Amino acid sequence: MTEPSRDRSVEVLLPREKIARRVRELGAEIARDYRGRTPHLVGILKGAWVFMADLVRQLDLDVTVDFLGITSYGAGMHSSGEVKITKDIDVSIEGRDVLIVEDILDTGHTFKFLQEVLSVHQPRSLRLVTLLDKASRRVVPVHADYVGFEIPDVFVVGYGLDFNQKYRQLPDVRVLRSQDSV
Repeated sequence: MTEPSRDRSVEVLLPREKIARRVRELGAEIARDYRGRTPHLVGILKGAWVFMADLVRQLDLDVTVDFLGITSYGAGMHSSGEVKITKDIDVSIEGRDVLIVEDILDTGHTFKFLQEVLSVHQPRSLRLVTLLDKASRRVVPVHADYVGFEIPDVFVVGYGLDFNQKYRQLPDVRVLRSQDSV
């Protein structure tokens, strides 16, 4: 396999320095909005774990964390449209301020599903922070409360995002141009 840093099928879209700067800004904004409260961050596995780890370190407030496993892509480059829970949250969110941490907001199907599933548990508030927003692909009318970057309709990997479990380790967000070399 070609070393990812030399692989021509992936080109840098968002370099690590730009991501780090934006995550710091998001952390400051979220900390300001949740001052005096203890938000419960729910990271969506598997893609959001790197973003969530960096974001938590930028929050100047007490937080609790949990993870929810969701799948909608399988082994392809396009969402199947079918959302499934692969790992449920571990603690009650009733009466809590919940902040969903997502890697990418795309068609909106996953977030709409998450809103429906988590709202049943009666959180005090339910908001979304996403590293990437692909608004041009939105099918369901949802929006994120906090957005790292708006990106064009390209398939991205790196910084926790993958294609077929590859490329998660890349320190920046890259565009995957073709499946031929993977």
